[in-house]
Amino acid sequence: MAKLTLKNLYKRYDNSGKKHKTVNNFAVNDLNLDCRDGEFVALLGPSGCGKTTTLRMIAGLEDITKGEIFIGDRLVNNLHPKDRHIGLAFEDYAMYPPLTVYENIAFNLRAKKVDKAEIDRRVREIAKLLRCEELLNMMPVKLSGGQKQRVNIARAIVRRPELLLMDEPLSHLDGKMRQAMRVEIKRLHNEIECTSVYVTHDQLEAMSLADRIAIMDLGVLQQFGTPMEVYDDPVNEFVAAFIGEPPMNILKTKVIKHEGEFFFTFEESNLRILVPRRYYNKVSDGMLVKMGVRPMDLYIGGADSKGTPERVAMFENLGDERRIGVRVGDNLMMLITEDETRYRQGDVIRLEVNGEKTHLFDIETGDRIRSGQ
Repeated sequence: MAKLTLKNLYKRYDNSGKKHKTVNNFAVNDLNLDCRDGEFVALLGPSGCGKTTTLRMIAGLEDITKGEIFIGDRLVNNLHPKDRHIGLAFEDYAMYPPLTVYENIAFNLRAKKVDKAEIDRRVREIAKLLRCEELLNMMPVKLSGGQKQRVNIARAIVRRPELLLMDEPLSHLDGKMRQAMRVEIKRLHNEIECTSVYVTHDQLEAMSLADRIAIMDLGVLQQFGTPMEVYDDPVNEFVAAFIGEPPMNILKTKVIKHEGEFFFTFEESNLRILVPRRYYNKVSDGMLVKMGVRPMDLYIGGADSKGTPERVAMFENLGDERRIGVRVGDNLMMLITEDETRYRQGDVIRLEVNGEKTHLFDIETGDRIRSGQ
C-alpha cells in the first residue's frame, strides 16, 4: 500500500493549431488531493471533467503541465509507468487474443523475468481471489464481458502494485453484471488492502464503492469527502445536482416575509415552503435564491394535510418505489414515495415539503449558502 498525493496539478492542452482556439485550456486545473494508505477513492464527474486525464497523469501515461505527484514518499513526475509500482485496469479489456487467460495474467511477470514457479503461484492465487480459476485455459474470444473484466483486473493486481488505478472498468457491462462486479471489486479491495483510485461518471458506482469521492467539473475539484458528506452536505449546486438519483430538485425562488415568517415562493405556482429558522440570518424579504430539496424529502399529505394541492404531471412505478413529478412553474419537481397508489396525470395530491431538509444556493455563483454563518 501507499498513499497518493497530488499537489497543484495542472494539465493544459495546446489548441493553438485548432480552428476554434481557447485560452488557458486546462483539462485539470490546480488539483490537490490526498489519498490515504489503503483508501478507495473515486474520481467522479461528467465526461470531459478531467478525471481520466488525472488518472493517466498518475499512471505516467500523460505528461503533467505543472505540479507534483507522490506515490508514498516518492516524487514520480519523471518516473516511467513501469517504475511507479502501479496496476492499471481500463474500460477496454485489451487482452492478447492469441494467449490463454493464464498467459494474459502472467504476461507482465514473464516480462520481468520472475521465476516460473513464482509466476504460477501468483497467477493461481489471483485467479482464486477473482473467482476465475476455471477460465485459465480459455482463450479471450470465449469469455463474456464480465469474465474479461475479471481477467483485466487480475492482470493489474498480479504485479502486487502499491496503487491500483481503474478507469471505468464496468462501462461495457450490462446493468445486472455491473451490480455483481461492483460487489466483487469492493470485496477484492478489502482483501488485497491496496490503495485504489477509480474513475467513473456513474455516481451509484462511486457511492457504493468509495471511501471518499472527489467530484470534478471542468478540470476543477468541487468537493472531496465521504459518500454521505457529498450527499448530505454538498458545497455547491453542481455537487448537489450531480449526486443522487433522481437528482436534487433545485428551483429558483423568491423569499417573501409574511406575518413575521419567511416563505419560499415560486413564479407561476401556489407552492409556499416555510423557510427554516436557521436561515433567517441569511435571507431577506424579496431575496432571490435557489432552493434545493431531495425527492425523498417531499411527501404526499393525507386528507387533513395543509400541503399545497398540486396536479401530477408524471408517474413512474419502479416496484420498490414510486416517482411522481409535479409542475412548479416551468420546473418539474420530483418526489419519491412508497405509497402504492397508482396515480394518473392530472390527479391532485397534497404536496408537503420537509423544509428542514432544504438547501440554499447563491443564484449567481451556485455556492452553498450555509445557515448560521
